[in-house]
Amino acid sequence: MVIIKRCLGIQATETSEETAWLEHVRLTLATRTRQTLPPGPKPAAVLLPLFLKDGAYHVLFTKRTEHLSHHRGEISFPGGTCHPEDASPQEAALRETWEEVGIRPEDVDVLGALDDFYSIHHYLVTPYVGVFPAGYRLTVNPGEIERLIEVPLAHFFQPEVFRVEDWTWKGREHPVYFYRYEGDEIWGLTAAILRQFLEIAFPARLTTEG
Repeated sequence: MVIIKRCLGIQATETSEETAWLEHVRLTLATRTRQTLPPGPKPAAVLLPLFLKDGAYHVLFTKRTEHLSHHRGEISFPGGTCHPEDASPQEAALRETWEEVGIRPEDVDVLGALDDFYSIHHYLVTPYVGVFPAGYRLTVNPGEIERLIEVPLAHFFQPEVFRVEDWTWKGREHPVYFYRYEGDEIWGLTAAILRQFLEIAFPARLTTEG
């Protein structure tokens, strides 16, 4: 537990600590029953990318450009629609990540998958959690990505940065999650995926700090 807390906070510089933290996440995802959803909507996949920076794990987000047909200007995880040539949703998530931010598929250690999500744009989204090397040289696709946002994972355990609002969609009320980081707001499907990851991998941190 001490090792995991160090990696969530400021000091995660020893290889043994990094390994223990990653194996905790990998084991937690592997030993749970993932909730799948019936096919129908267009299949898509995203990657929740983790990386070490200044001795602490961070999450990488993308801010979409304003001219896209969907999710314009929103903060998202790398990812997109599954193509016929993709062997699996995981392969689609890694391919899209490479195309959007320049992380090669072979440089991502996939730790596991989260539950399926339906999006309001009629997609069935499968999220994956993965780690890429510290100090990686990222290459942004300017046609899709306006800028990158790097957030310390520990930031999301602060209760004051999180809120839930009830929104009405097609006659039904749905909870919509929001996270705030500096001048940016992470919300909707991206925030829901992030919240599920935190609840699965670090429930004690949410209980004690959130």
